[in-house]
Formats: sequence, structure tokens, C-alpha cells
Amino acid sequence: MYELHEYPEYKWAMAIDIEACNGCSACVAACYIENNVGISGPQEHLKGREMSWIRLEPYVIEKDGMESMEFVPMLCQQCDNAPCESVCPVLASIHNSEGLNIQVYNRCVGTRYCANNCPYKVRRFNWFDWVGWPEERILIDNSVIYGGQPLGDVSNPAVTRRPRGVMEKCTFCIHRIREAKDRAKDENRKVRDGEITPACAETCPTDAIVFGNIKDKNSRVYKLSQEKGAHRILDHELNTKPSVYYLGKKG
Repeated sequence: MYELHEYPEYKWAMAIDIEACNGCSACVAACYIENNVGISGPQEHLKGREMSWIRLEPYVIEKDGMESMEFVPMLCQQCDNAPCESVCPVLASIHNSEGLNIQVYNRCVGTRYCANNCPYKVRRFNWFDWVGWPEERILIDNSVIYGGQPLGDVSNPAVTRRPRGVMEKCTFCIHRIREAKDRAKDENRKVRDGEITPACAETCPTDAIVFGNIKDKNSRVYKLSQEKGAHRILDHELNTKPSVYYLGKKG
């Protein structure tokens, strides 16, 4: 059903330490800011129209009569066998040579098949036109929700703002990947381990998120992926082959 992908030089991956994550949501806020993610507001969120590219899933753990809380950051898993790609009728959801699930906004016609087929529920549909936001205000239910100056001064010019009717999701901060690759090419070298840090990892106060090239066996992300207890969510059940590894309790 899925073609075999080859990655000649890079395959980007992420390792997330669940034990280190304290649920502060700094990664969520950083992703909103870095990627110009629209803020739909509480009323739209109740309709299932949330826009965040990363969410924190809370779990209550009971052991020896004691309860504790764990948080699992959930974002696009950049699957090798991506269920979203196989159902897109216009090839707007495709795989690139570095292991990323690319969303081509100009091709997308908004069928939402990809969102329905994603077992991680991390793909977002633009119900409103965010192209002029935050400089322009967004009207939802005939009321001003967000936007206008000075918010227009904080948008990231490196990231395209998505129009109404298209899907969007986490990109592993692909604009940062491209910047690092261009810099490495100019210096006639490969991208160094740790040279690329997505916004979520950069802002994490506990260093719970590590990013890198998993083809490099000396990289942090590769070594973490090989640790005992490292696992990929739903990989065993669905064979999606995610690029995000979660590290469980140590010991």
C-alpha cells in the first residue's frame, strides 16, 4: 500500500521525553507565534475548529496508590507510511526526500480527507481567511475576535499565512531546516547536529524535545530513539512509521 521511501542524506526526526515534559505549554505558544497559526477562540474551539499544530494530551497515572499527571505533546508525526497522503485526491499532501509530510497549500482544495484519515488528529482546516491576519481583524459570528495593530508587527515573514479552505499542520519548522541547509551548502558541508532547532524545542524549558537527522548515528535524536522505552505512537497498531519518538519512564 505504501511505497518504500529512500533518504539519501537527511531524515528529520524528533524525540520527546515524556518524563521531562511538565505541561507548561510553552511549545504550543511558540508554535503559534513562529508559524503564524490563527487563533480561532474558545467558541470555535468548542466546534472542533481549533488551529494549534501541537497539543498537550494529559494522562493520569496511578502507581502504588498514588496518582500523577503526564503530558504527551502531540504534533504531526511525519509518518513514513502516512495515511493522510494516500487519500488526497490532488496530491496536496506528499512525501519529500527528507522524510517530511509536505502540505502544498496551492494544491489543496479542502476535502479534509487527510484530516479524517489521520489517526493522530493533528491536521487543521482553515475555516477563516488568515492571509491578512493579524494586521486585519477576523470576524467570527459577526464579532471582532483577534487582529489589528499592534499584532501585525509580530507575524513571522518566513512562514506563509494560509488562506481559507486549505489544510495545515506541523512542518517541523521547515523554514528553519531550509535556512540551515542553505548555510551549510554555502560553507560546503553537511548540516551539523543541533544546528536546527524547531520553535517548540527551542522554547522548551526542560529540554524535553530534541530534533535532528536520524540518519546520523552520532546525533542526539538517533541515540535517544535507540534508548530502552523509546516508542512511536500507534506504529505497532497501524504501521505508520512515525518520525517522532517518545521516551517513557526511565528505570
